[in-house]
Amino acid sequence: MDAVWRIESPRLVAGLTRIVHDIGVAEELAQDALVAALEQWPREGVPRNPGAWLMTTAKRRAIDQIRRNETFARKLRLLGHELELEQDAAAFGDVKEPDDPRDIEDDLLRLVFVACHPVLPREARVALTLRLLGGLTTDEIARAFLVAESTVAQRIVRAKRTLARERVPFEVPSGAALAERLASVLEVVYLIFNEGYAATAGDDWTRPGLCEDALRLARVLTGLLPREPEAWGLAALLEIQASRSAARSGPTPVPLLEQDRGRWDPLLIRRGFTALARADAAAKARGAAPGPYALQAAIAACHARAPRPEETDWRTIAALYDALAARAPSPVVELNRAVAVGRAHGPAAGLALADALAATGSLGDYHLLPAVRGDLLASLGRRAEARTAFEHAAALTRNNAERAFLLARAASCAEGAAGGSADAGSSGS
Repeated sequence: MDAVWRIESPRLVAGLTRIVHDIGVAEELAQDALVAALEQWPREGVPRNPGAWLMTTAKRRAIDQIRRNETFARKLRLLGHELELEQDAAAFGDVKEPDDPRDIEDDLLRLVFVACHPVLPREARVALTLRLLGGLTTDEIARAFLVAESTVAQRIVRAKRTLARERVPFEVPSGAALAERLASVLEVVYLIFNEGYAATAGDDWTRPGLCEDALRLARVLTGLLPREPEAWGLAALLEIQASRSAARSGPTPVPLLEQDRGRWDPLLIRRGFTALARADAAAKARGAAPGPYALQAAIAACHARAPRPEETDWRTIAALYDALAARAPSPVVELNRAVAVGRAHGPAAGLALADALAATGSLGDYHLLPAVRGDLLASLGRRAEARTAFEHAAALTRNNAERAFLLARAASCAEGAAGGSADAGSSGS
């Protein structure tokens, strides 16, 4: 039942939202249909088309609810003859698919853009997307992000109220609005993956479930938006990053350049390369340069193509980071560029960039800045300074596994040993 619900709930909520024009009501109707399934399916068996059964049941509940409330009489008429006929349809095995597949895809796409609407705070967009499109429960979302269940519940409730208050239409925007909203959609999926790839806090360094949910959402987006270069770019990035999962974790985090590349998933790498090619083709069809996600995917692809760490094409990676910094400037991109420059042109060049970034104060509380400085200082033989930098990084992180790793790096500097830095985030550094 859990698997069926994860697969069908996004379609169900999307289709119902189109009918009742209210995400909150749509989700309640979907939950009612699930309760009915839990009561009937163990007794009568699972129907041949579980999704159609759930949709038909939910629509019947919608009709009943509207009929009970006279103020919704006008909406009842809008449901039309189709839903009246469904009342008389065969109740179980003979239920037919109520919607055209293209209609279902359109509804899903509308739901994606509503759940990720910029009118909502970032945290609310993430929670609502995982709830409606990922099929996660409030408790699962809370555990994934190490916050109280009540906090997640409040975010979701407030998000629904905000969408209703602002009268956000159940539609896919067009023109300039589409580009703005698509950026929000892609960012939400990216954030979900990043939290799974390198958890912000807690005992576990990774949360594979979140990575899987984000990867599934990215694949859905490429199906819904096949001509959007950045949808393909994001999918390519996540496929390649996810390919490293088995090699990244041990008793402590395993640095990128120390990972057993034989454990990288070749299927995910091939899928990533294919998606990257689609991103490039879609961008060329528009006469556009590669976007930020496609550039990050190209960086990740450089790592994936190298059979051994020492064969990594760091000059190409540094050039890609130059392009990324010009296309989507940010302190984190600059930090990753410092790592690449340090590998391509020597640790002194990388350290100069990292020190300049530190002087700006823009990443004052970001633990990876002193971690990167520690690596570069160690490469230059300045081990006492490197030890201090690693200890500073360990004090800043809220993830226990990463803290242990950084303290071990500090200790190795004290002993005069060399090492490598953990790969962090989805930039491929």
